[in-house]
Amino acid sequence: MIRLTHKGGARLRSFALGLMMLAPLAALAAGGDFTDRIIVKYRTTTGAAAAADTQMRATELPAARLGVALKRVRTTALGSQVLKVDRKLSLDEARRLAADIAASDPNVEYAEPDRMMRALLTPNDPRYNEQWHYSESTAGINAPLAWDKATGTGVIVGIVDTGYRPHADLSGQILQGYDFISDTFVSNDGNGRDSDASDPGDWINVNDCGPGDPDQNYPSSWHGTHVAGTIAAKTNNSLGVAGVAFNAKVVPARVLGKCGGYTSDIADGIIWVSGGSVSGVPANANPAKVINISLGGTGSCDTTTQNAINSARSRGASVIVAAGNENVNASNSTPANCSGVVTVASVNRSGGRSYFSNFGSTVEVAAPGGDIRSSSANGILSTLNSGTTTPGSDAYAFYQGTSMATPHVVGVVALMLSVKPTLTPDQVTSILQSTARAFPATCSQCGSGIVNASAAVDAAIGGGGGGGTTVNETEPNNSRTASQAIAAANTTVNGTMSSSSDNDYFSLTLPAGKTLTATMTPNSSSDYDLYVYNSNGTLIGSSERGTGQVDSVAIANTGTSAFTRYVRVVYYSGGTGATSGKYTLNVKW
Repeated sequence: MIRLTHKGGARLRSFALGLMMLAPLAALAAGGDFTDRIIVKYRTTTGAAAAADTQMRATELPAARLGVALKRVRTTALGSQVLKVDRKLSLDEARRLAADIAASDPNVEYAEPDRMMRALLTPNDPRYNEQWHYSESTAGINAPLAWDKATGTGVIVGIVDTGYRPHADLSGQILQGYDFISDTFVSNDGNGRDSDASDPGDWINVNDCGPGDPDQNYPSSWHGTHVAGTIAAKTNNSLGVAGVAFNAKVVPARVLGKCGGYTSDIADGIIWVSGGSVSGVPANANPAKVINISLGGTGSCDTTTQNAINSARSRGASVIVAAGNENVNASNSTPANCSGVVTVASVNRSGGRSYFSNFGSTVEVAAPGGDIRSSSANGILSTLNSGTTTPGSDAYAFYQGTSMATPHVVGVVALMLSVKPTLTPDQVTSILQSTARAFPATCSQCGSGIVNASAAVDAAIGGGGGGGTTVNETEPNNSRTASQAIAAANTTVNGTMSSSSDNDYFSLTLPAGKTLTATMTPNSSSDYDLYVYNSNGTLIGSSERGTGQVDSVAIANTGTSAFTRYVRVVYYSGGTGATSGKYTLNVKW
């Protein structure tokens, strides 16, 4: 649920996405501002052919007012209709047409532009045999210690991206995928949807994607292959690089091609890769329990994408998405601003926020995404292809971007699931946040910290709630002076919001040099908020996410002595009482 304002003031949550790629692909950003498709969801669909004819007739007047014609393309997995316009529309024109269609027909549940999304990356060609992002103490994810306990065996990972290239370092790692690109220009493989998820290349030339977009020629990115290598490249094979979860398997859903990919195709890919049904597409024999989405586009989290995410989560799949590369608040980025996802920011080799990374309250955690301005060796090394347009030979390359940070988190989730397959998406999110380590350099609004593979696996082994001590909330604890004391350094509190005016305080002593991480998980139908105060009662940290979303705050004690800290859980909306008002609070230091 998107909340536009919050008590205490008008905290507007803006939803106009910062798009995708950094230089040299920054010129492509304008491409997300054009589309030639509209998604329309009707309330009733009885009468099949007759109903379809009636529905199309109802769109004729709105289309005529804009001087365009519409024709039906297909039905999505969500039951909505994809309509094609006979010319490219600006995003503003498409929004006006969608709004006019909805206003002209009371049977329309919603209508929205079928926007083009694009991969979130910045490529660089030189390669060096260094994967600092796994093991360096400053900004690495602490993978080697995790590998002593988990390697991803038995876990299926879905990658919703450009498809894949066969690569010696991915041999045996790729399971049967599917190509969801329905437009033959975008697909660039001579046909529409089919069972071949391999990547033929996504190179583009001047004006391919719209007027002035791009303003120069660009080579193929092989983006999905780079993502796949970070997640599941084979290791101990005397070849190339290692993957975070090198014994996991990958199911690719190809949704991005020339100029990007349509929202409707991406939504079908998310649903299918998680085990959902898509009309005309064979069932996925290997449903994924964690999905990598390293792509983005302009605007709010549209209904089509949110429904697809909800569908995947209903089947137990965690959805991990890139925050975006525009150095803006991620509330302006989609699907980073969708509900129920784990949004990932990027850190550089020093452990601070990468200069390009988006940030904000919608970000859950950060992971290495690199910064290749001074040296390509400071980027993220993974599998690639050498072809500049069509496929060439196997290759490796350093890329930078939140696209590169996201598969690190996906790999860690696969490690967690390999030791605890029953983890729910909410438990996965809670563990990622509560076990993340403090930033060694400045990374404001980058979530709870840098994802910590070893600690996350330990928490998963410990039962999914992070291990440690479990206590029940005790009343009265509605003020700082009456706060409930927490003594153990890893405590989970089972709490209850007894009424809409309730708020619960907890106090603890934070030792010098330690970082407090407080993670509050509400019940799925409620919105409670999380605040941390110093010993004088001054607010020093907060998280105010929406209904059913996990709130987390990390506060470091950089002093030389211990300090008292107060953690407060506050009711905002939703359920109350012993049945509907439950939440859990994990406090670690």
